[in-house]
Amino acid sequence: MSLKIAQNQSGAVDPCQVLHISFNPDGSITRHDDNWPKTPATPDPPIDIPVLSKDVFINQSNNVWVRIFLPRQALLDHNKLPLIVYFHGGAFIICSAAMTAFHNFCLNMAVQVQAVVVSVEYRLAPEHRLPTAYDDAMEVLHWIKTTKEECAGGNLAYHAGLRAAAEVDNLQPLKIRGLILHHPYFGGTNLTDSELRLADKNPLYHRSVIELAWNLCSPIGAEADLDHEYCNPAVEGGSKVVLDQIKRLGWKVMMSGCYGDPVIDRLIELVKIMEEKGVQVVSHFVEGGSHSMEIGDASKAMVLYSQIKDFIFSS
Repeated sequence: MSLKIAQNQSGAVDPCQVLHISFNPDGSITRHDDNWPKTPATPDPPIDIPVLSKDVFINQSNNVWVRIFLPRQALLDHNKLPLIVYFHGGAFIICSAAMTAFHNFCLNMAVQVQAVVVSVEYRLAPEHRLPTAYDDAMEVLHWIKTTKEECAGGNLAYHAGLRAAAEVDNLQPLKIRGLILHHPYFGGTNLTDSELRLADKNPLYHRSVIELAWNLCSPIGAEADLDHEYCNPAVEGGSKVVLDQIKRLGWKVMMSGCYGDPVIDRLIELVKIMEEKGVQVVSHFVEGGSHSMEIGDASKAMVLYSQIKDFIFSS
């Protein structure tokens, strides 16, 4: 999957082309992502494929489902494996858990980390504005705690984690150990130094794209507010009550990012806020790179998988 800078004749970035959408006369959108390949689940793959995958509906009326990735070896060993709940990227507007890029990323993560990975297909904006995606994430967590399926931590992971911390008693016996924030997509009214310096190198962080994306996914009444808590978790020093709860629960947070991503200053600021609240944070910021670079770069993904494995098994 790739996003290319699209410019009109005046040289300005066209945010609709960057997001692969167009507006219809009634204000709805059409997604133009047909060129992004999708991969079906393989519950009974050839013996040389080390992971089984299976799609399971969580809420059929809302078209919320999960794709479960189970290392084949786990069927032989009968050992309990850690569970990673994965939320795909796409600015809450585009993409799917079935996209080949995310399917392969989760499949390889299941192998390299030796974990069960549950990739969530949540509802997209603007048809379903935030906090709908967060609601879907919580519904998946409640399903996980009760499922009898044998197969059974971005921005969405962060806010789902905050909710889960606030509702931890309702999620028993599910035990959440931590959050993994992989290049979360945040913003804010005032541009950071890294956004000013790097925005032209990444179409997703051109100001017009940020404003359109958050206009389409933010709650009604907050469309123009880039300092809404969903967009800017650092506003007013962060969510003190819930971060205090995360500290009390002993959850750890892993933050993954790179200095080539315009959002890097915001990630560093959020890490500082969490650490000041007493939350244990493990940060991995690499030089250069680009937003979510591991999704399309196998060698970089292998480094990330190793970091995730160390994070999980050091808990």
